[in-house]
Amino acid sequence: MSIKILDDAMRDITDGFTFYEKQSEGLGNYFIDSIFSDIDSLLVYAGTHQKFFKKYYRLLSKRFPFAIYYRLVDDCIYVYAILDCRKKPAWIRKRFVP
Repeated sequence: MSIKILDDAMRDITDGFTFYEKQSEGLGNYFIDSIFSDIDSLLVYAGTHQKFFKKYYRLLSKRFPFAIYYRLVDDCIYVYAILDCRKKPAWIRKRFVP
């Protein structure tokens, strides 16, 4: 099984890095390390998480208030978004429901 992080999800990671790096120098790097560790855990736990928006699984990050939304297609895990859970639910829904 392989993992593919889509462009929108990479932008989400960059936005999170920028936010946390402004809070404290080095915290942005810790954020990235933590998120990638969570994503790596999908190699073991993919498909065991609750589904949202009918087709996306959601993994909650262990150290930051972020959710990783992904789908399983054949033998690949596609990461679609990595979103801040502190945002309004309507904003999060807008990313998935047209």
